[in-house]
Amino acid sequence: MTDTIQQFFSERVPSSWFSGELALTTDDDEILCVGTLGEGAPSVDEFRENTREARMAIAADAEPRFRRRVSWGVVRDGQRTLFTSQSTPVMTRLRIAERAVLDTLVRGGVARSRSDALAWCVKLVARHESEWLSELQEALADVETVRRDGPTAL
Repeated sequence: MTDTIQQFFSERVPSSWFSGELALTTDDDEILCVGTLGEGAPSVDEFRENTREARMAIAADAEPRFRRRVSWGVVRDGQRTLFTSQSTPVMTRLRIAERAVLDTLVRGGVARSRSDALAWCVKLVARHESEWLSELQEALADVETVRRDGPTAL
């Protein structure tokens, strides 16, 4: 599916919009499209406004096809700006000790709510364990390849 999504956006996003390849990040809920604005490109705000109608049209074609929301963003001078991105609820069950951690973050002013506190925790893990998470993602990609190439006569 990832190759199909990549091909879809490669065919529809004008090459003049970005320098280099469009970076796509996908999960079951969202397709995030982020491109790098080159030197001489308009400001982030100008780019966003000038491409809004075309981006919305591309998203309108993609969303029913891939059954996911499409979000957009850019990188300019090393700064990543997301125009839209889904904030998707995630169901979880936490025991009292785990809830206490979230509540401490809320009471301490680190987060506004348990939801914000949980997002903060996830970001912290991503920042401090990024190498390990990358290795895990690569291993999962290998598992998917093995499954795809496995026996088909069931």
